[in-house]
Amino acid sequence: MNSQAAALKPVAAVSERDMANAIRALAMDSVQKANSGHPGMPMGMADVATVLFSRFINIDPSAPHWPDRDRFVLSAGHGSMLQYALHYLLGFEDMRIEELQRFRQLGSRTAGHPEYGHALGIETTTGPLGQGISTAVGMALAERMLAARHGADLVDHFTYVIAGDGCLQEGISHEAIDLAGHLKLSRLIVFWDDNAISIDGPTSLSTSMDQPARFKAAGWHVQSVDGHDTEAVAAAIEAAQQSDRPSLIACRTVIGKGAPNLGGSEKTHGAPLGDAEIAATRENIGWAYAPFEVPDDILFTWREIAERGQAARHAWEQRLAASPRREAFESAVAGDLPDAVFEALGAFRKEHVEKATKVATRKASEMALGAINAATDLTVGGSADLTHSNLTITKGMDRIAPDDYAGRYIHYGIREHGMAAAMNGIALHGGFVPYGGTFLCFADYARGAMRLSALMGQRVVYVMTHDSIGLGEDGPTHQPVEHLAMLRATPNLNVFRPADIIETAECWELALKSKNRPSVLVLSRQNLPMLRQALSDEPHSDENRSSQGAYILREPAEHRAVTLIATGSEVEIAVTAAERLETEHGIAAAVVSMPCWELFEEQDADYRKSVLGSAPRVAVEAAARLGWDRWVGDTGAFVGMAGFGASAPAPDLYRHFDITPEAVAAAALKLII
Repeated sequence: MNSQAAALKPVAAVSERDMANAIRALAMDSVQKANSGHPGMPMGMADVATVLFSRFINIDPSAPHWPDRDRFVLSAGHGSMLQYALHYLLGFEDMRIEELQRFRQLGSRTAGHPEYGHALGIETTTGPLGQGISTAVGMALAERMLAARHGADLVDHFTYVIAGDGCLQEGISHEAIDLAGHLKLSRLIVFWDDNAISIDGPTSLSTSMDQPARFKAAGWHVQSVDGHDTEAVAAAIEAAQQSDRPSLIACRTVIGKGAPNLGGSEKTHGAPLGDAEIAATRENIGWAYAPFEVPDDILFTWREIAERGQAARHAWEQRLAASPRREAFESAVAGDLPDAVFEALGAFRKEHVEKATKVATRKASEMALGAINAATDLTVGGSADLTHSNLTITKGMDRIAPDDYAGRYIHYGIREHGMAAAMNGIALHGGFVPYGGTFLCFADYARGAMRLSALMGQRVVYVMTHDSIGLGEDGPTHQPVEHLAMLRATPNLNVFRPADIIETAECWELALKSKNRPSVLVLSRQNLPMLRQALSDEPHSDENRSSQGAYILREPAEHRAVTLIATGSEVEIAVTAAERLETEHGIAAAVVSMPCWELFEEQDADYRKSVLGSAPRVAVEAAARLGWDRWVGDTGAFVGMAGFGASAPAPDLYRHFDITPEAVAAAALKLII
């Protein structure tokens, strides 16, 4: 038994009502002490959570990362005190009563919304509504895929979600439930906190949606119960566990259940109940204990649940020890890619340096992925219905399908936001390295989940093609302008915009090695020449020059008079401009390729100075200027986009918007003459 409960003794039989009231009391006391938070949902869903944890869920607080544990996702993350109360009652070692007393305070484990990595047992960061249920779809998919590879003896667990009206109103939820229903993710069970209350008042103010009908239409198994009838809840969970489809259990609840005057009102959603109402609630639910006090018999009963989970874990560990799949399973869960992947990428770079291969970087990415996917089966690909535009599938990748999870390519459909959230879930679950593709412009649609990738530090690779006006005739609706700035502004996110096939392979290597942050590969539609060897007399080197974020691609023989800095497809333009400056004006121009701002920022000051030099600087990028002044300084110049694009062939657009070698050379001359 957990050390915190070692001295506890059961005094009398404890009912699930008593256990649920412990959650209610801890939730309202913590919110009251913090003078901040959301007591209504934890109080309303306390009965459902008690049944789930006391009778069904398999977790072990002493080993919170046990691979075959059930996953619990609090999608309605504003009700975080539900999760923190559960963790204290179950005996998670980092969730002492003092943490509940420091709810929402600086440095506490009990942040305002559940944060992955901030406290043990939190499977994903939630709070932005709809993200939890959508991330859980990825977890449930990963469970089925891992089971298909390693067998039910090692992988056989459920993903449970508590979601509220807000989660189901957010558009991402539609993408997620549609995908889950299509793929028949039968180990996914969602509890809908159907309390008919939103912040503004009754949900009828803004919605008339028949949510059970919506889930049924998406192929889910659906039940409706009184969320305060523990036997009805238990029977619904048992039925859901037997379904061959994902399950929704609509739990009709009273928000703020137990509060005699405010229960059922939006006033309990996001504010403390107040001393008078808390006192009345204590009397109403028969909780004759001081704030933050849970009697020994109730605490003992909760801690016994942890013992059940510990026994389940020990049995699983015995199966793992005897399994012929043990080594492969442990390697997959650890997420360590084999050396063969990086050896294959090294050979790939050598081959294409020698061939001087000229391809679009989206094609270069496909070619690099061919080498990666042949060297490991841990990478799992996909696309938001743009497979043959993003070029994210490679030879031998079987597709994931309903009831067939042995493949490694996922057709996410036209669901960019849902795709990004599902990839977060796959990465969080463990066992795979997910990557998925769409057009860079549609990073707008995926943005919420991409931000959480960065916040949680997950190795998710976003393959974003058609990266500029270079995509041509599809026009300004599809031509990204502000997107690079938006992505670069996101902390803990590497944004790679490679200039040629060699940089593309290097950037893939860096993305795969970045276990604690996501990456975005920003790739061209148009063909680009291989620049690295063409401008150097050195033989091929195994050094990954993109790892420094930026490097000198072209250094003039004489002391440089100007530095041209570019990314992606515009590096070629900068090189041509440098040649023009030298041959026509006798001006020595250096060219810096900057595939990753974030990695360049991490280099020491001496390296950055050696690359940027002290001469005037011109930046070239077919995107908005925002952010470039960091690198060119107050007196530098920028050649790029000042507004949205247009519909025309790509060469015409580059000329029309004056992103040409001539324009770059002219900008340089203006700085130095």
